[in-house]
Amino acid sequence: MATRPDTDDYLALFLNDVPLMDVRAPVEFDKGSFPSAENAPLMNDDERHRVGICYKEQGQDRAIELGHLLVSGDIKARRIEAWKQFVAQHPNGYLFCFRGGLRSRLTQQWIRESGIDYPLVKGGYKALRRFLIDSLEDRIKNSEFRILSGRTGTGKTRVLQQLPNPVDLEGLANHRGSSFGRQVSPQPSQIDFENRLAVAMLKAHHHKGGPVYLEDESRLVGRCALPESLRERMASAPLMVLEQPLAQRIAIIREDYVEGMCADYSRRDGEEAGWLNFRDYLLSALDRIRKRLGGERHKQLRSLMEAALERQERQQDLSGHDAWIQALLEDYYDPMYDYQLGQKEGRILVRGGPDVIRDWTKQTTTT
Repeated sequence: MATRPDTDDYLALFLNDVPLMDVRAPVEFDKGSFPSAENAPLMNDDERHRVGICYKEQGQDRAIELGHLLVSGDIKARRIEAWKQFVAQHPNGYLFCFRGGLRSRLTQQWIRESGIDYPLVKGGYKALRRFLIDSLEDRIKNSEFRILSGRTGTGKTRVLQQLPNPVDLEGLANHRGSSFGRQVSPQPSQIDFENRLAVAMLKAHHHKGGPVYLEDESRLVGRCALPESLRERMASAPLMVLEQPLAQRIAIIREDYVEGMCADYSRRDGEEAGWLNFRDYLLSALDRIRKRLGGERHKQLRSLMEAALERQERQQDLSGHDAWIQALLEDYYDPMYDYQLGQKEGRILVRGGPDVIRDWTKQTTTT
């Protein structure tokens, strides 16, 4: 089989979700990497730290000597075996380190000595990250955006995913964007979120084209911050307002935030611990908006929520949650949303239920 060359075709890597082997240390990987990357480090965090100190104090040659000393024998054999497994699983992938220099070339050399040629990404993480930063700013500047808005509980994310060219900001951030929006699995780092967003925007442009549909979000989706340039474009983009009857909104919130989250916690933690963690998730989410609710209203809602949780635990009956959901919507979320929407009246293109929104986007996409 012909040897594949090293690459600097960063666009093709991201558009095609090409598997990437990140040989940087775990601490570097955890700060940020790419959606299709897996960590298979040349050095662990402690080894990297020690080599870094040696490099500063004694220079590159001594640092390289120390690196070879630390990663030798059984440790080296285990690292090479991990790389070979990655190569076997992803024969069309590439490897990279921070700058495409010493670590990736050494990894490449050791894999080659075991009988396998595997290409690297020229410029490494730094070049890939710079490409995504520049690409994201270009796409933000040059894309046409349409924003899906609507009151809490209208099922905006579900409808968004059925539109012609969606970019799901909440999915990329792994957070539903409200006080109750935390998911069972953790959010990505800020860098990971930005990289995911850049890749999604590139795919929206190159694979589909046309207007990009986004859900109306504030500056923060959980702890992930939207780029300021994107917030500015979203703040002036035309709106589609999704509307749903109150009963339907209550049902959607109960399904997503009660039934769905309870099941997710149980799957992760087991039935007993999962229930306790789910209960804590709901109550703490309400507690986080205590100041905005006011003491008395918070107390009333918490009492309703505790009663609903007790009913759910004793009778497996979720209907008790409807009372606090309805009160929270009518007394808190709806007045806040209606005020915000009042500032945006001139930007509304269409308003109505899911079918109205879907049909309108199809008609405007094809005409």
